[in-house]
Amino acid sequence: MSAFLSVLLDGVASGMLLFVLAVGLSVTLGLMNVVNLAHGAFGMVGGYVCVVLLNQAGIPFLPAVAAAALAAAALGWVLERTLYVRIYRSDHLEQVLFSIGLVFVLGAVVDWFMGARQQLIQLPGWLSGRVEFAGVGLGRYRIFLILLCGAVVAALHFGLVRTRFGARLRAAVDDGVVARGMGLPVPRIFTLTFTLGSGLAGLGGALGVEVLGLDPTFPLKYMVYFLIVVAVGGTNTVIGPFLAALLLGVVDVLGKYYVPEVGAFVIYTAMVVLLLLRPQGLLRKAA
Repeated sequence: MSAFLSVLLDGVASGMLLFVLAVGLSVTLGLMNVVNLAHGAFGMVGGYVCVVLLNQAGIPFLPAVAAAALAAAALGWVLERTLYVRIYRSDHLEQVLFSIGLVFVLGAVVDWFMGARQQLIQLPGWLSGRVEFAGVGLGRYRIFLILLCGAVVAALHFGLVRTRFGARLRAAVDDGVVARGMGLPVPRIFTLTFTLGSGLAGLGGALGVEVLGLDPTFPLKYMVYFLIVVAVGGTNTVIGPFLAALLLGVVDVLGKYYVPEVGAFVIYTAMVVLLLLRPQGLLRKAA
């Protein structure tokens, strides 16, 4: 039982991390109607910024993670203003081709400067090792991930549902023409939203170096996972993708631990079952 609870905690932490990485794609796809398959590239950038700051600059872990999120957000702002803004009204095929091309470009740049090897980091002492609770060994870093990502979930839900910015964003998405007529700065709202999503991807990439690994193929390796979260959770809420990421993270880790021979396919089986049961998303009501 203690081993099961330990594995379950790893699954919850993995699901939380997957949500932080994927929620930006859910926001841009569901709220902005932009198919941004390069979303994982912002996570890769955040991970590499964290690695460089930790291993080469000697910056402590938490400031390095914060800087990684800010760097990914800044890159997202630049690319949104210069490139993405030009494809907002393009069809989805053009958006897919553009974003996939961007993935290969950023991957090649990272490979040129950092090489193709896996990147490693050294966690600080207060996040290393395990703690015993009721006879169960719990990884300190997994507990940290759960607490931090839980705070991100709460902040995002509150920000999109209860704040003036969230109301403006929903109005801009529902009818941009009317929103502009009412004086809402729709382009600025979209820019801030895209920047936020990129920053969250960078945060997830920095936090995930220890758990997921990091190399120039990171965006392609985990692209399917992000799409699964969005497909299963739906794109109309934050809670839907969160529940989907949590469920899929637990199923994936349990499958790889208990049935390693087919563990890599368990998450796809879970996706198919969930989509058959809830094709409209976990929380979206059927028409």
